[in-house]
Amino acid sequence: MLSLSDWITTLSLVFGGCCSNAITLEHITSRYPNAGVLITFFQFLIVSLYGLPKQFTFSDPPESKHAANEPNNTVSTPTTPRKRWIPRLKTRKVPLLPYFVQVAFFFVLSTLNNAAFAYHIPMTVHIVFRSGGMIINMILGWMFTKKRYTMQQVASVLIVTAGIIMTTFSASKPKSRAAQVDIPDASLYAMGISILGLALVLSGFLGLIQDWVFARYVAPAQAEAASDPAGQSSWQEHMFYLHSLALPLFYFSKDSISTELMHMSSSPPVFLSLPQSGPLAPYEAGLVVPSIFVYLLLNTCTQLVCVVGVNRLTGRVSSLTVTLILTVRKAISLLLSVAVYGGQGNTEMWAGAGLVFIGTIGYSTGSKSKDLKEKKD
Repeated sequence: MLSLSDWITTLSLVFGGCCSNAITLEHITSRYPNAGVLITFFQFLIVSLYGLPKQFTFSDPPESKHAANEPNNTVSTPTTPRKRWIPRLKTRKVPLLPYFVQVAFFFVLSTLNNAAFAYHIPMTVHIVFRSGGMIINMILGWMFTKKRYTMQQVASVLIVTAGIIMTTFSASKPKSRAAQVDIPDASLYAMGISILGLALVLSGFLGLIQDWVFARYVAPAQAEAASDPAGQSSWQEHMFYLHSLALPLFYFSKDSISTELMHMSSSPPVFLSLPQSGPLAPYEAGLVVPSIFVYLLLNTCTQLVCVVGVNRLTGRVSSLTVTLILTVRKAISLLLSVAVYGGQGNTEMWAGAGLVFIGTIGYSTGSKSKDLKEKKD
């Protein structure tokens, strides 16, 4: 159970980090739509660097040694962990092979989600479309894990589906004759929607794998967590390995990353002043950098804040609470996108987005009702 201070900290990370990340992401991709792989690389890199120090310890793992020379082979008292000169990796709760499988899915779907901007997918559609993951989760859960769903859950998914279809088509329609120049090619837009759809399917499979990993490894390890004082929270381990193990995969996209960096370096320069003190105070000093690099830095940092907040939330509260909070966060991101950049605030889009969020909440509350009924039975 989270304390009040934990709630304030976690919600500040989720809403502050994720919402501001969406704003900076839209700014970058609207000017450099092919920068999806570059953005993903920096996001994965900063999360890996943040989590790296937490994966090492200077203490030996505690051991309960059998005293071979003692009568009846009695068990001695666990030894106090010794300090080491060379750090060691903390003991993982999950083996590397399940992480490799998760990393493959997570890397591909993260790359696809950011790559979809190259196909002129508006941020509003991007946010709403990615909220339809429950549709895929329901289908995959029914097919592979034999899950059963309530009528409320099925109806909610149908509402979400209708909302996504409405929102998707609303962004492909011009609002006036003057706006027809900005309407993307229909086949290009359809390709972008297909990419987001594939990412949703992969996200559904990743969810099934993560549920299995949690039940197989994480839950039993949490019950024994008190035996290892040098251990770590499961969400910290999961966050680090999921991002760091994916970094070598960016080698195959090094040409795209370097090309986009070259394009961004030609953006209008901006002067960043540095604080001065002492005898140099009267003189202004600073750095001249391409303006888009400032937004790239902000996007990378806010992604770290967002990832930490979401992982803290996932590891401490129920999945129902996580779903509801993230739904509210996506709604706020949608409102901020329209308020800051405009261009997609038509009636059809708002109606579709409303259906998606209403359906998401209905599905979540339906899940809670089902759980309560099963407990009573």
